[in-house]
Amino acid sequence: MYRDDTKVIQIGERKIGGGHPIAIQSMTNTRTEDVAATVGQILALEEAGCDIIRCAVPTMEAAAALAEIKPQIHIPVVADIHFDYRLAIAAMENGADKIRINPGNIGAEDRVRAVVDVAKERGIPIRVGVNSGSLEKELIDKYGHVTAEGLVESALQKVALIESMGYDNLVISIKSSDVLMCIRAHELIARQTSYPLHVGITESGTVLSGNIKSAIGLGNILYQGIGDTIRVSLTGDPVEEVRSAKLILRTLGLRKGGITVVSCPTCGRTQIDLIGLATKVEDMVKEYDLDIKVAVMGCVVNGPGEAREADIGIAGGKGEGLLIKKGEVIRKMPEEQLLAALEEELKQWKNSY
Repeated sequence: MYRDDTKVIQIGERKIGGGHPIAIQSMTNTRTEDVAATVGQILALEEAGCDIIRCAVPTMEAAAALAEIKPQIHIPVVADIHFDYRLAIAAMENGADKIRINPGNIGAEDRVRAVVDVAKERGIPIRVGVNSGSLEKELIDKYGHVTAEGLVESALQKVALIESMGYDNLVISIKSSDVLMCIRAHELIARQTSYPLHVGITESGTVLSGNIKSAIGLGNILYQGIGDTIRVSLTGDPVEEVRSAKLILRTLGLRKGGITVVSCPTCGRTQIDLIGLATKVEDMVKEYDLDIKVAVMGCVVNGPGEAREADIGIAGGKGEGLLIKKGEVIRKMPEEQLLAALEEELKQWKNSY
């Protein structure tokens, strides 16, 4: 089912599904037991635009730490649980807004039921997570290897198990590091369930490779109208995950707000440090919550024309710079004044909003 018609799930103060805005998630990489470090990282992620945060809960100490973390942050917390059903129960008792489990590694059915009973009592949603690295042997044997069909079947089996226990406050996650398999799996499951889907490419890699895989995978899935919440999984600073997710959503027209920076590729005509200038502009515009487009061009000949679709643009040549609005040159200046001129223009835009 496509995102406008999926079931609405409440996670803390946040709703996903049913056409609500796609929520951006990330996961802390601190030890959850270290409350100060975890809170500090979550606050930084909030500032970057994170809507929901997940924390690993591998110990009872980590579960207990959630009670101290929650009052200091402003977004819902998801407890990430593997193997020990008692950790899931403890996390909920200590304030988790949602839990992430794979019922296949929690243990016997009575243990899954114990988790579901507490979730039901407290109205806490469960994210049923399945991933290509943990697909059951019988499904691998059935399909010959790990397949999109196997991932979907595994997820729906686990959902059916929890539904049989009288609970349907669920979110489904099916992830693979194989981008094409992940796309296919989401296409299949969207036809077979009304639960909201958490979308991501798992183990996607470093900031470079992970961003490329995530942009292709998430972009394709989201463009089809599938997916209610996303995480860009990167081997790096979690803040980069949030920035990348925002850019993917803005590029697809699924989220407004935040300045979009466009810049031309360098060529033999470039006579300024365009790469350095564009990087400085990208850093600078993070401070402005404006829904506008800023162009950074490296040629005073073609710059104004190429920046026509941007709200504001700058272009530089040998010792000379141009400030451009809607394709029209409004001021010439020495090249070294370009950045300051752009910032002054952004301040005026901000004041006029």
